[in-house]
Amino acid sequence: MTPATARLFCSCALLLAAGAASAQSLYRNVDANGRVTYTDRPPAANAQPAPVGRSGSGTAGASAQLPFELRQIVQRYPVTLYTGDDCAPCTTGRQLLQTRGIPFDERTVKSSEDIAALERLSGRNGLPLLTIGSQQLKGYSDTEWSQYLDAAGYPKSVQLPAGYRNPPAQPLVAQQAAPAAQAPAPAGVQPPPATPAPDAPTPSNPAGIRF
Repeated sequence: MTPATARLFCSCALLLAAGAASAQSLYRNVDANGRVTYTDRPPAANAQPAPVGRSGSGTAGASAQLPFELRQIVQRYPVTLYTGDDCAPCTTGRQLLQTRGIPFDERTVKSSEDIAALERLSGRNGLPLLTIGSQQLKGYSDTEWSQYLDAAGYPKSVQLPAGYRNPPAQPLVAQQAAPAAQAPAPAGVQPPPATPAPDAPTPSNPAGIRF
């Protein structure tokens, strides 16, 4: 076999191997986060998609699944509603979101710390405040809120699965638990004497000289 014939034989062998590899069946898989992968292994017959609730919110409906398209919108343009007590526009805005089936988080503004945080966030202390992604909508307006929700791609009617629940409202500023007070010593029990520092004066070493 001449060198030229050997090279031609090797080239044909590589082409045949490539053709055999390309002839294998490929399977398209979409995971719970929407990532698409291809594999030559068929999916298991009993494979089920992972349950998904609100992204990163710890929602009470974590066992339910959002439709894929809605989950993608929530990840790109998360909705947060800022509300307060005795706020009729806040109630109306919440009802609008619930009527359309919008997954959203709610932050309540009650304490002085909440109010200060709201002012830093929006430049004012008026309620309600709605954020859709990075967009802030100050004050309630049915037309304006609906226009921005439409532009973000949210459905106009409920598409949430049965049993889905938005997470409960949380304070805008997380409350920290006060440190527990130290329990007093039982009556009749004397606390141990404090150990003096190595160089502190003692009856046997009034000058506090360190040896």
